[in-house]
Amino acid sequence: MNAAEEHWDLIIKPKTSLFSIDFKQVWRYRDLMLLFVKRDFVATYKQTILGPLWFIVQPLLTTITFMVIFGNIAKISTEGVPHILFYLSGIVMWGYYSECLTKTSDTFSVNSDLFGKVYFPRLIVPFSIIISSMIRLSIQLVLFFCFWTYYYFYKGIPLQVNSTVFLFPLLLILMAGHGLALGIIISSLTTKYRDLRFLVQFGVQLLMYASPVVYPLSSVPEKYKWILLLNPMTSIIETFKYGFLGIGVFNYQYLIYNFLSLVVILFVGFVVFNKVEKSFMDTV
Repeated sequence: MNAAEEHWDLIIKPKTSLFSIDFKQVWRYRDLMLLFVKRDFVATYKQTILGPLWFIVQPLLTTITFMVIFGNIAKISTEGVPHILFYLSGIVMWGYYSECLTKTSDTFSVNSDLFGKVYFPRLIVPFSIIISSMIRLSIQLVLFFCFWTYYYFYKGIPLQVNSTVFLFPLLLILMAGHGLALGIIISSLTTKYRDLRFLVQFGVQLLMYASPVVYPLSSVPEKYKWILLLNPMTSIIETFKYGFLGIGVFNYQYLIYNFLSLVVILFVGFVVFNKVEKSFMDTV
């Protein structure tokens, strides 16, 4: 067979542009992505006593802590909603975003040995983290709706559900997108600046208090409210609470800003990721 008759099923070519993202290739490796999803989910609580029950125990313990400190001691308003529903709603949403961000930010450093041995689209790893974290989010949402059902049907609490609940898929996309975008930017930078890993862990904890997790946005003075709205999770958490609990601040303009900022950050993230991907094995 001469060279003209040769046919290859897969041809690996170097990227010639920082803006080239081959999503078709990512889809071709979807089976590998599912294996990574399974790995991420199983490895998280492997060889632990409670196993996946930690998905429920962690938000519950955090919620109880917030109820005692911010609800009973600090007396922060929950706008008439039972404390457990107010805090749990914020914790569940924030937990998904923070997990996507922190785990994605370790993409290159954690998987450097694997990246150096075999070829596959590197974006598969952060994508698998986004998907596996959705499993945890789903379990915790079931927990939230169990409490919601209890208070609505058995306690008779007038929780004002409205049509905004149908925006939840959009909120999920925005959370996953922001976590992915910031995560791959940080992951690319940590190949040279390892200190960023510690800064991210500390920064994520601080950022939570700049989000309406333990307090309603309506309690923030108007002159400072715009600062909190720069945080993309502010409008996401407030919209979630507005739809399922009937409280919070909802404005389509906030979500439009959220989406536009996501487009910009994703663009920057993919460009930086593509640039670092070519030579990260020399520095990691």
